[in-house]
Order: sequence, then structure tokens, then C-alpha cells
Amino acid sequence: MAQGVVDVHSHIITPELVHALESEGRLMDEGFPLPKWDAEAQLQWMDEAGIQTSVLTLAAPQPSSAQVVRATNEAAARLKREHPDRFRFCAALPLPDVDAAIREAVYALDTLQADGIKLATNAFGQYLGTPELDTLFSVLNEREAVVILHPHRPEPVNREVMRQTPLAMQEYLSETTRAVTNMISRNVLARYPNVKVVVPHCGAYLPLAVPRMKSLTPVMQANDLVGDIDWEANLAALYYDLAGAHSPETIRMMLTITTPDHLLYGSDYPYAAPQVLTQGLSRMRQYLTDEPDLAPFKEMILWKNASQLFK
Repeated sequence: MAQGVVDVHSHIITPELVHALESEGRLMDEGFPLPKWDAEAQLQWMDEAGIQTSVLTLAAPQPSSAQVVRATNEAAARLKREHPDRFRFCAALPLPDVDAAIREAVYALDTLQADGIKLATNAFGQYLGTPELDTLFSVLNEREAVVILHPHRPEPVNREVMRQTPLAMQEYLSETTRAVTNMISRNVLARYPNVKVVVPHCGAYLPLAVPRMKSLTPVMQANDLVGDIDWEANLAALYYDLAGAHSPETIRMMLTITTPDHLLYGSDYPYAAPQVLTQGLSRMRQYLTDEPDLAPFKEMILWKNASQLFK
């Protein structure tokens, strides 16, 4: 990656994906419509915002068809071949079918030259951290894979709750926190130390959840609810993108559970208007210049950390 801003949180939304979800009556599964997307529009925005490289991942909801997942991964691979300096991608997997997901992961990483894997917090109710996913993580560990997480609609879901407060406003943060804490409580990241996981949206609630988990672990262990947790190894595997409500205060809070070399810029394109994303990046550049305690980390956050992670 060139020495320009690297965006680790952007989404590919192909016509095939939209058609498949429409035919299944699932376009509104997440409570709001999919935004329009095309590669040329994203490249134009990247040029205007000063972004050198974007990492593409499949948006929510999770397709139910392995063929749609494969088609999306191949579309992302084509974009990477056509624009090698501008696009990277993390491949989607056809979970909850673990065997099919392993086959797709091997194909995507070995044949399509994917830069990593995208995992949903849950795939039709199969949550990250569940023992049945250990075989998948073993394969990802062998390949030293980068995994980008993204929240999806919780399962089961109370649709009245979705109507009262849209998922993206709160429950997505809960979903992300739930998935990561599930993995921590089972030492998934400690047991598969070659897997690096990117947590979206400024770490969700993890800066609050991790200290609470640590304080309650002895009580949980005394009641045989959890075993030993290798906090250092689990947390060392986590990286965090700053998509969403970033600010100097948010970054300082995140630094209570991680280190500056694990923070990454993310836009969430195309889920907000391009001018809003451009203004957000400009604001980030400004406070990473002006705030004395954060200024040493400016280039790290904007591109150096991502370049090292996706080398």
C-alpha cells in the first residue's frame, strides 16, 4: 500500500447480491435499505477525500446462498486486479455451513488472493465464539488470516425493538461486543494466535465491557461458568477501526484496552453520504494534528498500521 490513507471499513454491494436478497424478500432484514454502490463512484470519492486504498467487505445481511457469496468474492477479486493500488478485499463466507465456509476461505485466500476474511457477528444465529467454528479458525490460523468483523441483525430478534431504535444506532454495538466477548471467554484468539481481528465502529462497547469482564471473571470461575482467560493474548489479537463516532475522546477511551499501533481508519462507505465521510476524515486529520497526545499516532492511524496489518 502506498503512503496514503487506508480505509479498512468499506462495503461492496453488487447487483447480484441485491437481486438475491430481493428475491428472498430480505432487503430490509437489517431494518433499513441497502445503499446504492458502484466501484467508480467509490473511486471518485476516494480521490476527493484523499484515500489511497480501500478494503472491501460484504455488507449485511448475510446471503443465504453460497453461490452469491462466491460471486461477491469474485467481483471483489476482479476489482483488486483492475485497481491493485486502490482496492483490497476480505472475502465473505457462506456460514452457518462450516464445511462450506472452510472451502470458501481456502479458495478465497489461496486462489482469489483475498487479503483476509469478513465474518458476521452471527450468521443466522450462529455466533462467533461457538465451538463449532473452531475448525474454521484453525484453518484461518494456519494461513495467518486477517479477519474483519461486522455486526449483523441479532438472532433471534425482537422486531419491535428494531422499530423503536434502528439496529445501527445501538444493537450493532451490542452485537459486536457480544461476538468479541464470546471469543474472549473461550480463548478463541489466544488459541489461534495467528488470526488478527479488526473490530468495527470504534470498538463498540469493549472499552466498558473488558474491565467488567475482568472484574467478574473470578466470580464466574468460582461457579464453573468460565475457565481461565488469557487476557493478554486475546486482546493482543484485536485491532479497531474508527468508523462511526470517532473523536479524540473516543480514541483515548480505546487506548485503555489497546495500543496506538492497533487503531485503523475506517469510513463505512457507502452507508453515509460521501460529503459526510469526507468531512469526518478531515476532522480526524485535524484533531490528530492538533491534540498533542494523539499527534504522534496520526500516520499510524491513517495508513501505517493498516499497511503493516495487510502487508
